[in-house]
Amino acid sequence: MNADEAALSVRALSVEFATREGPVRAVRDVALDVYAGRTLAILGESGSGKSVTALTIMGLLDSPPARVTSGSIMFEGADLVTATERTRMRVNGEGIAMVFQDALSALNPVYTVGNQISELLRVRRGLSRAAARAQAIELMERVRIPAAARRVDDYPHQFSGGMRQRIMIALAVALDPRVLIADEPTTALDVTVQAQIMELLTELRRENGMGLVLITHDLGVVAEVADDVTVMYSGRIVERGTVEELFQRPAHPYTRGLLRSMPRPDRQDDELWAIPGAPPSSLHAPGGCPFHPRCDAAVDRCRSDQPEFELIAAGRGSACHRSQEVFDGRA
Repeated sequence: MNADEAALSVRALSVEFATREGPVRAVRDVALDVYAGRTLAILGESGSGKSVTALTIMGLLDSPPARVTSGSIMFEGADLVTATERTRMRVNGEGIAMVFQDALSALNPVYTVGNQISELLRVRRGLSRAAARAQAIELMERVRIPAAARRVDDYPHQFSGGMRQRIMIALAVALDPRVLIADEPTTALDVTVQAQIMELLTELRRENGMGLVLITHDLGVVAEVADDVTVMYSGRIVERGTVEELFQRPAHPYTRGLLRSMPRPDRQDDELWAIPGAPPSSLHAPGGCPFHPRCDAAVDRCRSDQPEFELIAAGRGSACHRSQEVFDGRA
């Protein structure tokens, strides 16, 4: 693969869910690129479409009530939206793997963690029971599980939240994937454990040269580990750029609002700023720009016309009628 070629490319991806009240458009025209050795953070509030995008990439939303209505997911020359089940099974795990948000729910409670890792290696690598067990222990050591040789026979409930997340990471990297998706991997963990998990993911990315997709709403984590950032709101991408550029000069009022709400040691005031209102319902989204009811830079056009995603500088894009003014600090 060419160094400048994306390991994973998503184009014009739209996903909807059938409900009694009508179709819910959870993801609309999403486009993103994941490069080997780089971390892409997908940032946004709950309900913005981050996890739906990840689950669709993994092929876990390919049956009712979910439906991919348009777009492509290109990986190593294959479109995963239209790929055969055999191709999809080959890609999942070896090509693209995922660390789920809730490790306790994702792990099987009636099997030991060693059994779950070993089964993956036996099925996908054809290893013997003894070889699979030995490699399971190596993987547990690799993700820094203390006394891995003894704890390989423990069940998920016998581990702490941070240790369970490490087991999930061991499962995800067992087949050396080219792309790893981590969906809120530090949710419900204390700050120290969060830092350890993110350090581990970054270390594995560097060792394996894989592309890492980090789904989060934690701006501090994004600033620390991401190379590129995609910001989502109401199922759409509203801004994209490198982490340095986006944090220094946001080009969308939503991104600017998220950054203003971050606690900072250099703040002079003692009250955190918050974006007013709440994200819109996917069933009853407002006309025009979906962010306009909460936007401090909205004009009449924002209430009637939905902005297109456009480039405003090299590698920078925004879906805002006033993106250039926001980018230049004039709005």
